[in-house]
Amino acid sequence: IMGCGSYAELAVKPNMASSPKVVMSFLLEMSKMVQAKSTEELNLLTKFKREKCGHSGGDLRPWDEAYYTTLMKSSLYKLDSSVVSSYFSLSNCIEGLKVLVKSLFGVTCHRIPLAPGESWDPQVLKLCLHHPEEGDLGYLYLDLYSRKGKYPGCAHFAIKGGRRISQTEYQLPIVALVCNFSGSRNPSAVRLNHWEVETLFHEFGHALHSLLSRTDYQHFSGTRTVLDFAEIPSNLFEYYAWDYRVLKTFARHYSTGEVIPRKLFESMLGAKNMFAATDLQRQIFYALVDQTLFGEQPLPLGDSSSVVAELKRKHTNLEHIEGTHWEARFSHLLNYGAGYYSYLYAKCFAATIWKKLCQEDPLSPIAGSALRTKFLQHGGARAPAVILNDLVPDGIYRYYDGGIIPDISSLCEEMELGEEH
Repeated sequence: IMGCGSYAELAVKPNMASSPKVVMSFLLEMSKMVQAKSTEELNLLTKFKREKCGHSGGDLRPWDEAYYTTLMKSSLYKLDSSVVSSYFSLSNCIEGLKVLVKSLFGVTCHRIPLAPGESWDPQVLKLCLHHPEEGDLGYLYLDLYSRKGKYPGCAHFAIKGGRRISQTEYQLPIVALVCNFSGSRNPSAVRLNHWEVETLFHEFGHALHSLLSRTDYQHFSGTRTVLDFAEIPSNLFEYYAWDYRVLKTFARHYSTGEVIPRKLFESMLGAKNMFAATDLQRQIFYALVDQTLFGEQPLPLGDSSSVVAELKRKHTNLEHIEGTHWEARFSHLLNYGAGYYSYLYAKCFAATIWKKLCQEDPLSPIAGSALRTKFLQHGGARAPAVILNDLVPDGIYRYYDGGIIPDISSLCEEMELGEEH
């Protein structure tokens, strides 16, 4: 009816990748790239299990992985989550976001009062982004605390897109950044785990895409662009949550005011990188499952679990357990049908942008100006390939069979995945 051979073809056609064939080529290249390092990590974890259990412990089973991964990281890096979170009060993290936009874009974020009946909850904060020469740029609602009946995840929502009303008047964007941080509703008392800080920065990347875009039509405002392009700013802003030069501007102990120690940060980074290849391999596997289940099915049709089992055997180092149906609880199959690859796709682009534009000085206003004028301000009103090539003109992608494949060399180098890339 729609002129496509599968739902995957229909879903991917408008994107940069343009076809399931291009997506699969990208994912298979990623799978090959990560195989050797993830095998090393599996051997390391298996050895650790045998040391803990004696040689009778045998091989690592699928249900062992999370337990022994956590145990091994804990024994090597001695990280205490309560110590880490003591440097990340929610109020400090919000200040960190303000420091970031001030340094990069020369923009201030100040709180403004809510009008009667404007907010859906009394704890919602309203911030205005203001540029000293351009004036107000947009409004951001922060709805950060968990409560009964609330949307359960973390997300960015565009309430009103920006658009040009006349030659002299612009409709300012309004967005909401929603999280579910637990604990007190006093932002100074709420302390975040670092993965929550990373999530906050991820969603803030989406919010800035919406707030800093300046498109003629609101249909193209901010994140209203193709899926595999829209995830790039959010992935890029995760890097800021993992850069000590950024963290030391806001990560201070909630009671003493001490800046987060460099040694603690290095332990956090070491723990993050310890099984990074295995984590990446898992995401590749998820994306392959998503793309295959929504793709053209071979006849006779097999059940979904058989498809998952075969992909797991080919693209991971852990066995498939018969009688399990992991895909039945993978909600992204419903929310992002044939689009899960976009996270990995955007991750590769973000790695290149970070390395070539931001890494030398993450708080550089020159880098910030380039991000804003060459990327964020265009929203979805300009072709993604043109935006990316303008921002990083030296081989950030290549064309393949009518679609675009991101360069993976920056991510390879970052993760130490071999010299061949």
